[in-house]
Amino acid sequence: MDLNRPASPLQNKATHPNKTALAATAIAVALLLSACGGGAAPQGAEQAAAADPASGANASGAVNICGVKDASGIYKGTAEAFTKANGKVTAKYTEIGATTDEARTQIVQRLEGKSTECDLFVTDVIWTSEFASQGWLLDQTKLVEANKDRLIPSTVETTKYEDKYWGSPFFTNAGLIYYQKDKVAKPESWQQLYAEAAKAPGNGYVYQGKQYEGLTVNFLEMLYSAGGEVLNDQGDVTIDSKETRDVLNFMSDGLKNGSADRAVLTYNEDPARLAYESGDFGYQRNWPHVYRLLNATPLASSFAVAPLPAWEGGKASGVLGGWNLAISAHSTNQAGAVAFIDFATTPDWQKHVAMDYSQAPVNEAAYSDPAVLQKMPFATELLASVKGAKPRPISPVYPQISQAIYKNVYAVLSGTASTEEAVQKMAEEITTAKASF
Repeated sequence: MDLNRPASPLQNKATHPNKTALAATAIAVALLLSACGGGAAPQGAEQAAAADPASGANASGAVNICGVKDASGIYKGTAEAFTKANGKVTAKYTEIGATTDEARTQIVQRLEGKSTECDLFVTDVIWTSEFASQGWLLDQTKLVEANKDRLIPSTVETTKYEDKYWGSPFFTNAGLIYYQKDKVAKPESWQQLYAEAAKAPGNGYVYQGKQYEGLTVNFLEMLYSAGGEVLNDQGDVTIDSKETRDVLNFMSDGLKNGSADRAVLTYNEDPARLAYESGDFGYQRNWPHVYRLLNATPLASSFAVAPLPAWEGGKASGVLGGWNLAISAHSTNQAGAVAFIDFATTPDWQKHVAMDYSQAPVNEAAYSDPAVLQKMPFATELLASVKGAKPRPISPVYPQISQAIYKNVYAVLSGTASTEEAVQKMAEEITTAKASF
C-alpha cells in the first residue's frame, strides 16, 4: 500500500476543505495506516483470543484436524481413538498436502482466507512464529500450562513466540547416530566420530548435506553443541562467531579427509539411509523412524543407536523436529479442539505414539514404559537426544533464516566459498531477513 502516491483529481479540487472533511480524512488515514501494518505483525499475536483449558470437558460436535499426508497413520489413528474414547466429540483428519511445503501453503491459504474448514492444524515446529505473529492461531498459553507436567520442556519451547504458547506438542523428533558396532566405536564427541570415520574406507559418515532444511539442522546440531547460536535471547544476529567458523571448517575438512563421503552433498534423509544400508559406512546421522526401516535390512543385528555426540569440550545438543497441534483462530469448535489436544497429549496416548507409529513422544514417562521399550529399544537414547535438543531460531522469518544458513554452509562444503565469506554473507542475509519483518 503506497501512502505517497499522487492525490486523485477529486482531492486536487478540494483546495479549502472544511473541518468535517479534515476530520474524515484524518480518520481515513488512521484506518489506512492500521491496514498497512508497516511491519507491526506482532500486534496480531497480541490481539489473539485465548483457548480455555476448561472448555474441553463440555465439548461436543465435530472437530476437523488438517495437515500433511498421513504416511504413518498417526493422525487418522489418533482421531479415531479420540472419537471412540470421547463419545461427545467426533474427530476426523483431512490431508491437505502431500509434502510439508504443500501442507504449509494450503494451511496459509485457509488461515489468510479465514476459512472455518479446519479447527486444528498439525504444524511443523518451525512455523510457530510465522503463524502466531499474523494472529492466525489461538493463544494456548493457559492450556499448555495446564498440561505442562506431562510434556518434555524442550518440546514446549517449539510452541513459544513472544512469551506465549501457540500450540501443544504432539510428537517430537531429534537426530540420532546409527553406527556399525563391529566397525566403529560409539561416538562420544563429533571429533571422535570423524576420526573413527576416517580410519578405514568402510567407516565413513553419511548425513544430510543437500542444500535444504536438513543441512540447516545438521549444521545447527554441531553449532549448538560447540556453544554457538544464530540469534541471542534478545533476537540479535550472533552467527558471525568463532564457533560458526570452527564448525564450518570442521565439516569442510571432514569431506576433504574422507571422514564423510562427498556424496552427502546430494543427500536428504532417504538417500542417506539407503547409502548406509549398503553396509559401506560406519556412521549415519538420521531420525528415529530409520530404526524400524534398518531392522528390515541385513544390517538388523549389526547396528546400534546413540544420542548425538558433544562437541569436544562442549555439551551434546540436538535440534528439535516434530509436529504441534495449533487451534485455528477461525475454528467453529474451539472446545472440541481443546478436548482433542487433551487426549493426544495424555501419557496413555503418548505411549501409542511410540508403540504404534514409531514416533517420539512428548511425554517423558512414555520412554521408560516396558511396552514402549519392547517396541522401541533405543528409547533411552532418544530421550537423551530430545531433552538435550534446542529449537531452531525462533522468528517469523525463519524460512529466510534457514535458507541463509543452508545456502552458505553448502557453499563452504562444496568448495565454492571460503568460511570467512560464508560467515559474513550468512550474517548479512539473516540481518536483512529480520529487518524485513
